[in-house]
Amino acid sequence: MAKLKKINSLGGLVFSTNPNFIQFDSNEQEVETLLPEKQKLIIKIDKKLRAGKIVTLITGFIGAENDLEILCKQLKNYCGAGGSSKNAEILIQGDCKQKIADFLTKKKYGVKVQ
Repeated sequence: MAKLKKINSLGGLVFSTNPNFIQFDSNEQEVETLLPEKQKLIIKIDKKLRAGKIVTLITGFIGAENDLEILCKQLKNYCGAGGSSKNAEILIQGDCKQKIADFLTKKKYGVKVQ
């Protein structure tokens, strides 16, 4: 077991015969979060592949994952609903389109409701 831990700590790389090989860091640089005034968030209702359940989908966020998580948590608290965030998208359970649009405009985000 100890040998497996050592191999896994290398990220799966054991040996390379390529003389031009460059090992990439798994810690890629994150994109800097734009100011709310420069963001254009799109809010829409979606129920595809969700067993008929309605969710409010917010797309278009440009920035770090941490900032996306913070915004998601604020929206979930404001709407009193569950949700998640990943891949620059925020999902809030239920039809909270107008509430979210009001909240984001108060925070000075550019908002487009579809």
